[in-house]
Amino acid sequence: MSVGFAMLVHTSLNRAAQVARHLARNDCPVVIHVDKKVARRKHAEFVASLSDLKNVRFCRRYSCEWGTWSLVEASQAATEMVLKDFPEVRHVFLASGSCLPLRPIQELRDYLAERPMTNFIESVTTEDVPWTVGGLDIERFVLRFPFSWKNRRRAFDWYVKFQRRIGFKRRIPDGLVPHLGSQWWCLTRQTLTAILEDPDRATYDRYFKKVWIPDESYFQTLVRLYSTNIESRSLTLSKFDFQGKPHIFYDDHMQLLRRSDCFVARKIWPHAEKLYAGFLSDDASIFTGAEPNPSKIDRIFSKAVERRTKGRRGLYMQSRFPNENWENGLTSSNYSIFEGFAELFEDFEDWLSRVTDCRVHGHLYAPERVEYGGKQTVFAGALTDSADLRDYNPRAFLTNVIWNTRGERQAFMFGPRDNQDISWDVAKDPNAQISVISGAWAVPLFYSNANFSDIRREAAKLQRTEAEHLEILQSVWTKARVRIWTLADFIENPMEPLQTVIDEIGARQASRLTEAPRMKSLEGFGQFLQNLKNQGMQPHLMGDFPVGTPIKSERRKPGKPYLVK
Repeated sequence: MSVGFAMLVHTSLNRAAQVARHLARNDCPVVIHVDKKVARRKHAEFVASLSDLKNVRFCRRYSCEWGTWSLVEASQAATEMVLKDFPEVRHVFLASGSCLPLRPIQELRDYLAERPMTNFIESVTTEDVPWTVGGLDIERFVLRFPFSWKNRRRAFDWYVKFQRRIGFKRRIPDGLVPHLGSQWWCLTRQTLTAILEDPDRATYDRYFKKVWIPDESYFQTLVRLYSTNIESRSLTLSKFDFQGKPHIFYDDHMQLLRRSDCFVARKIWPHAEKLYAGFLSDDASIFTGAEPNPSKIDRIFSKAVERRTKGRRGLYMQSRFPNENWENGLTSSNYSIFEGFAELFEDFEDWLSRVTDCRVHGHLYAPERVEYGGKQTVFAGALTDSADLRDYNPRAFLTNVIWNTRGERQAFMFGPRDNQDISWDVAKDPNAQISVISGAWAVPLFYSNANFSDIRREAAKLQRTEAEHLEILQSVWTKARVRIWTLADFIENPMEPLQTVIDEIGARQASRLTEAPRMKSLEGFGQFLQNLKNQGMQPHLMGDFPVGTPIKSERRKPGKPYLVK
């Protein structure tokens, strides 16, 4: 009883030759199909390098392309030669040039000898396959696919849509129930002979030539016609990522591969010297006799996929950075944004530093420069105070500030004068706590003593900017914890909203606030707003200010903040 190998090779010919020599020396016949796209000179050198081995053959060459019938033709040609030239073979193992035996060949022979009539091929119906994408599950069997998905993608997509639109469906040959599975299998001589010598083979071949990715369905479907002794699994360890691309194994995967107890693995990096030297040795001490169990390492691969696709909260990497909403949270920890507080209070930043454990910054998105706390010019992570560098990618600047200061809560000021490009980012960030005193931007204008025509023009601009910002904060997509007060409501009873905000941040002392930041005098502010109205500008974000005396904190109904979740 013997096992023969049909090997499909298109690159890394030196490694394929190394594996073929190892198999042949262990009394396993090998028939190699070399992709026709490989240059004749390289092919001739490859053949010559194995010419001393009597049980190595080369079959007719086809020009192979992913997802097309040519891969099935190559498998058929190599398999037919194995069956014809080596009558002692009872199982044929389909492998690629990037496959590597993980256990002694004698173990594989013994394993198959104990199961002489068993076919090892993954073969499941389209309803049970979780990895079909793009809606092409049963459609891959009832539509036609004459165009290459890789090289003629636009024609491929157009033709699929066209067939769907006109309701075209191919007739599946009688008796066939479409099945899918891994391309890499190990079938018995009896089953392969029945498939390759079937009187209806021409009909089946003609049908599968227009099936999408037929190498994952041709043998997987036909095997169901000729055998009931099927183990729907592959003896080849082959792992794929979330995009359907195969994982590549490197030298540092040595112990991981040993732990799987599989007989063969793919894809092996062609420069993995340690893997090829270790697994192609004749060291008998690596005999295990264990049942192949790739699920032993599934947890590790699942964790790797999760790390690649989600990663750590607030940390970006190459595989996720260009993709919107692939991040695992915009930022890594909680932070606070105060809008209008620094404009209303004289010493708000110093006061906030005293009563909380936050690192308090000024306007990080100010147009002139980044206002780090303590007037620093360079902050954690070598972030400079350059507005140009910050504005190159405002979102990345925010995520870097929060990531580089993990373990310390950050707070910064924001307003309509600042760069507004982060409005949607902070609104959708669950880590953000945003407190807004709407209309407080008018207080610095009130004290500016500039030409009133310039003040009116600036006020109109700032009000329009803040109104757009507040609309974002009150959007149904907002996930940040947002509190908004009008300026008039806030100054009625400032201690209540201040206490609410500080409690949420986490004050150093659990008792209620005993001091408040010094509020700027608003004597005459109501008349200032009336003057803006008289000049044709309607200030509506500040609330209702009387023209005469300023709002007193003893009004009967203290203002209440409203919360947007």
